[in-house]
Amino acid sequence: MTDWSEWHTRYDDPGGRLARRLAAVQEQLRTALDRAAHGPLRLLALCAGEGRDVLPVLRAHPRGTDVRARLVEIDERLCAVARAAAPAGVEVVQGDAGSAAFAGAVPVDVLMLCGIFGNTSDTDVERTVSAVPSLLATGGTVIWTRHTRPPDLSGAVRGWFAAAGVEETAFGTGEGAWSVGAGVLRGPMQPLDPAAQLFRFTGRRP
Repeated sequence: MTDWSEWHTRYDDPGGRLARRLAAVQEQLRTALDRAAHGPLRLLALCAGEGRDVLPVLRAHPRGTDVRARLVEIDERLCAVARAAAPAGVEVVQGDAGSAAFAGAVPVDVLMLCGIFGNTSDTDVERTVSAVPSLLATGGTVIWTRHTRPPDLSGAVRGWFAAAGVEETAFGTGEGAWSVGAGVLRGPMQPLDPAAQLFRFTGRRP
């Protein structure tokens, strides 16, 4: 079993793979906030860990105080770290990010699906992407990550997002076999099935 609290310490290496991926994710979040309409914004981060993708950006960005966010994470220790760092307007929920822990928080203007797609089955990845229109408001941004080690699923993931009505706005890869994608939902929203199980986080390591 992966010790996810220990795993997060790898972000502290400024030249490491995770730090580079983190910077790419944060850049996409800043871009999403820059282009968002004026007024209150809603954000949902699934498998949010310590909140490193989200919290530093919200603290520094001019639109940060407009955001009401829910960060969902099942690990108690990671939740404690996120809560300690969370600014006003950010709710940290300990629970299963693949199921009803997001009920009542959607639709959102920014959806973070980072650190998920490499730790669940390919079928669950496709199911989660297909459910994006029930989580994200039309015009909202989804940001996602996936490793690019063989078998590289990133091409299929990009196709599934397109089929779900998401227009890709960014996709990049980096040394260390990671990819970060972002897109805007142009298609219509869909009703949310509150009993849906989008994915089961297995912690699978390639």
